[in-house]
Order: sequence, then C-alpha cells, then structure tokens
Amino acid sequence: MQQSIANIALIVKDYDEAIHFYTQKLKFDLIEDSPRGDKKRWVLISPRGTDGTRLLLARAEGPQQESRIGDQTGGRVFLFLHTDDFWRDYQEMKSQGIQFHEQPREESYGTVVVFSDLYGNKWDLLQPKE
Repeated sequence: MQQSIANIALIVKDYDEAIHFYTQKLKFDLIEDSPRGDKKRWVLISPRGTDGTRLLLARAEGPQQESRIGDQTGGRVFLFLHTDDFWRDYQEMKSQGIQFHEQPREESYGTVVVFSDLYGNKWDLLQPKE
C-alpha cells in the first residue's frame, strides 16, 4: 500500500494577498486557482520544482477559523521548507522582507532558521545535512 499527504490546508485571511505573498516573496508556484462557488476558491501552491505536498490556501470562514489565522499550531513551527541551497534562499527571503525570528544556525541535522509568513505562521527554512 502506498499513501502520501497531497495537500495541507493553510487558513488565510484573503486568497489574493496570500497568493501574492507565496508566489512573489517565497517564489512558490501557483498550481491551481479555481472558483468553487459562494466566493470560495480552490487555491493550491507549492515550492518551485517539487511534486510533493502542496498547500491549499483556505480562506477563513467565521470567527473560529479567523481566530486561527497565523496560529494554526499554537506558536510552534508549522511547516518545514527544505532547500538545496540555504544561503541562496535565506538571502533572497531577506531581500523580500521576510521576518526571521533568529539568526541562521547549524544543527546536527542541517542549517536552519525560523521565519514567519504574512500571517505569522512559523516556518523552518532548512537545508538538511546529507
């Protein structure tokens, strides 16, 4: 039996501002943006050059979901963005105004730094050791 996680829902305030952030600042690809009626859209993004898990940008509906925007994991790192060139991506992200929570550091598993997306969700930028 083979299984995989295809998509992870990321609650966002607004589709277009989220698409702009991820495609312009993080250089992700917009895979799909299809209307689903009642002002809903099916919006999939993924890091460039990958066939793996994608993010489904899901616009919050109602106060309960709105309260989770930017804090889907209670302040913990939520997503892990792997790279084949940490310093290239780190410098590009800095030039795009991405907010970092620390200085890059070397760990036993690789080079890593924590950053936030436009809503405050924490991510790791990580180049794993070989």
